[in-house]
Amino acid sequence: MKTSIQIGKIMGIPIKLHITFLLILPVFAWMFARNEAQFGGFSDVEPVMFRYLLGMAASVLLFACVLLHELGHSYVAKKHGSNINNITLFLFGGVSSMEETPKDPKTELKMAISGPAVSLLIGSALIMIHGIFRQEALFNEDNPYMRLIWLVGFLNVVLCFFNMIPAFPMDGGRVLRAWLAGRMSYIKATRTAANIGKMFAIFMGFFGFFYNILLTLIAFFIYIGASEEEKSTEVTVILEGVKVKDIMSTEVMTVSSETTVEELLDMMFKYKHMGYPVVDGSEVKGIVTFSDVQKVAREDRKNVNVSQIMTKELITAKENDEAVTVMKLLTKNNLGRIIEKKDEKMIGIVSRTDVLRAVQLLE
Repeated sequence: MKTSIQIGKIMGIPIKLHITFLLILPVFAWMFARNEAQFGGFSDVEPVMFRYLLGMAASVLLFACVLLHELGHSYVAKKHGSNINNITLFLFGGVSSMEETPKDPKTELKMAISGPAVSLLIGSALIMIHGIFRQEALFNEDNPYMRLIWLVGFLNVVLCFFNMIPAFPMDGGRVLRAWLAGRMSYIKATRTAANIGKMFAIFMGFFGFFYNILLTLIAFFIYIGASEEEKSTEVTVILEGVKVKDIMSTEVMTVSSETTVEELLDMMFKYKHMGYPVVDGSEVKGIVTFSDVQKVAREDRKNVNVSQIMTKELITAKENDEAVTVMKLLTKNNLGRIIEKKDEKMIGIVSRTDVLRAVQLLE
């Protein structure tokens, strides 16, 4: 099941909406519509339908500003040679999916600050517009459009300062890592920033448990994000300099395209491998996995060949590619294994197990 839908591209970067974003948008709209006027809400606006339309407008504008925040990160990243796979808006904000985080502290510092800087610029501009309109008496203070301008401006300022808290995975945590990386090893700097992020999440979760359960939910995501960033960085640093040829398995069991699904299942049971390259002669035709087998009804397995269910569009690697690159391909494409080729011939295979084993040994 697809959890995100693409709605377009900006600067060549695919923009996606996660299913959690679609669920939270009406909740935010409801919250803004029910909030009192003194907090920038629209609870006193009539008719009721207009009140909820203003709430939805505030929600959409807020997430549009979150998108601009992420585009700020992405613009600086692309300017320094990093490739952005996509930007996804989800439950508590946005995430820029970057192929590789630059390890140069100065570059990471610029990237980390750029997002909050965009939010602060938007927030300051909207609050100034609100102030000018109020001073010139162009609109009555109770005008709902004035309130909308102030609310979106205020939330952008909050977004800026919240993101600058020095705790992973927020931008402030990346600023802290960039500062620490100039004084210690990159991996130690990451661990320090991640640990601060975890401690902050624990404190926030404890506080939220008594005052606002939403804070506890946010704290959970912060803790998970800090842990994942720490582990991802450790693995990347550990695998630096390791080539595909150093970790790939050269003795590869294969099946032919004429092998039946029933025969394939027998091989899986006997040899405990859940995926096999499909090879006819010396030509690689595709790859077949247990997930492909599951799509075939039990009574049809004697009559269906591997060629009918295998994946023909292969993602491959070369023996001199970096192991880190293969790890990212496995993760990005949700694959269990990647075939290695040389002169269009298969010379080996790298699985998730091979990568994890290499990491454990090198640790």
